[in-house]
Amino acid sequence: MDIKISKIGVFLVALFAAATLALPTVAMAEGESQDGTRYYLGESVNAGTDTGYSEDNAIGKDDIHYSWELGRFLVSDYTRVSDDNGTPVFLKNVGDEVTLTFNLQQDINQLNGNSDVTIDTDPNGYDQRLGVPQQDFGRGTLIIRYTDYQNNRHEPTVYTNYLDGVAQGADTVVKTFEEGDYEVVLDYSIKNVNHGRLPWVNIEVFPGVTDYTMRFNIKVRNGNCMVYPFDVKTGNELTNTAFTENGFRLDLARSRYLNIDVKKEMLADNGNELVADTRFNKPARDGEEFTDEGVYTFKVTNRYTGQSTEKMIYVGADPVLKAHAKTGKPVSEIKTMLADGATVGDDGTLVKAGQTVVEALPTDEGETTKPAVEEDKGGFPVAIPIAVGIVIVLALVFALRGRGKKKAADDDVPPSEV
Repeated sequence: MDIKISKIGVFLVALFAAATLALPTVAMAEGESQDGTRYYLGESVNAGTDTGYSEDNAIGKDDIHYSWELGRFLVSDYTRVSDDNGTPVFLKNVGDEVTLTFNLQQDINQLNGNSDVTIDTDPNGYDQRLGVPQQDFGRGTLIIRYTDYQNNRHEPTVYTNYLDGVAQGADTVVKTFEEGDYEVVLDYSIKNVNHGRLPWVNIEVFPGVTDYTMRFNIKVRNGNCMVYPFDVKTGNELTNTAFTENGFRLDLARSRYLNIDVKKEMLADNGNELVADTRFNKPARDGEEFTDEGVYTFKVTNRYTGQSTEKMIYVGADPVLKAHAKTGKPVSEIKTMLADGATVGDDGTLVKAGQTVVEALPTDEGETTKPAVEEDKGGFPVAIPIAVGIVIVLALVFALRGRGKKKAADDDVPPSEV
């Protein structure tokens, strides 16, 4: 009986373990289909013949390239993708590495399964649009041109004979992108032997060679909207609502595509309120310094996410304005408190007469980047059914084992004692 019970227990445990192991697999599959971190790009067009891959002709039904793809490009490891007039914009956060890969879907020696159709060499290739000079393109050439935040187009990076070194069916990493604009081009030629073959003698006279190209543009942007003010003399970072007598410098931490707007306020002639310096309010730039006395409020906006961050820094030594920057209280209220005996601490905090309670606004709360947390979809927690299942299985095993022991004990009692 013990053997039978053990088999039942083992079977139940194994069955439950298999079901438990299946749960994470389903969850991962759902997560992969919803994470949005794979974006496919690239569509071939007929580029003519010996025109520097400059033409943009649709591939018709009579084209040897009709109805099949050479391969596809893939962008991965980004946080979000948006659209800018037809150009995909990939937003990256800290830890993201926006990566371009290429997946070759064909055997370049027998395209679409036809050994008479192959990728041809192009010993005199050039790209008219990107200004790549004539050279040996080999069997396909990949070209990437980068434009920085100053709209400065860099020299194209050219990978000749590219298709000859790519494994079929594999995702081959091309490049990891930082912020900027990128033009990606794959130029290649296809030779069709049957195009120039004399059918009655089966002799190749002049094979048909046609040029094709895959072109697309992408943009990569940082997804944050943070700006960091630093004291111009000490180099220390200043938090929101801080003050400095030296002035401060703005640092966008290499996020080059953010918009910064800054306004300055000064103490009015009556000494009871702040008034805007309308001649000063303006856009600001990365690295700009502000040293004149005043209360500066600058707003940073990410045009691609719509998010914004606002900070205030006071430049000067006036204790009233220090307290205003630190606490956010109106100047008139601060002056009334000072008249009632309150004092301003060295750090700008207000201390009421006879008290030690410091009144201050939070600094930089909500501005720090929080670790990504998976959104609760309202589903039933996986841990609960697992725990319940374990309890049920153990209860069944112990119950059956107890019954087995009891039956065995009854069988051992001598007949005379029953």
